Amino acid sequence: MNLPIRRIVTGHNLEGTAVFTSDEEFETVVIPTGDAAMTTLWTTATVPADCNDETDGAKRDAGTTLKGGSVIRIVDMLPGASSPLHRTDSIDYGIIISGEIELELENNVSKRIGAGEIIIQRGTLHKWKNPSETEICRIVFVLIEAKPYEMNGISLPEYMQH
Repeated sequence: MNLPIRRIVTGHNLEGTAVFTSDEEFETVVIPTGDAAMTTLWTTATVPADCNDETDGAKRDAGTTLKGGSVIRIVDMLPGASSPLHRTDSIDYGIIISGEIELELENNVSKRIGAGEIIIQRGTLHKWKNPSETEICRIVFVLIEAKPYEMNGISLPEYMQH
C-alpha cells in the first residue's frame, strides 16, 4: 500500500491562542468493492463550516458526501481497478498526488489526469479507472454539498451503479 497520511489539526486554547490539537497518521483501508483504499481525514457538518465545532471531523459519520457539509479524503485507486459509475450532489475537487487516473464520463469519453493535476467534478455521471497495472494512484478529494444539476427544471438524481 501507499504511505500513511499525516494530518495536523489546529484550534484554540482557553485564552483564544492558536494551538496544535492533533498530529496523527492515517492509513488508507481497502473498501468493500475492492477497487480503492480510502481514509476520511476531516468532515464539516455545515457549509459554511463552524470553527467552534470541536468534533474530530474524521470521526463524523459520512458517506461518499455529507449532506449539508464537506468531506476531505485520500483515495488510493488500486492498480488496474475501476470505480462504479456514479453521480453525487456535490462539487468535488480532485488533486492527483501520485500516479495517473482516467476519468470516464457517461458517454464513454475519458481523459487521463496525472500527478499535480486537478479535477473539478460538477455533479456529472462518471467513473474512475487506474490505467496502471502496477502503481497506485493517490488522490486528495474535497467534496462539498451542492445543489443538484438541473436540466429543463428537473434535478438529475444521485446515482451509484452496483
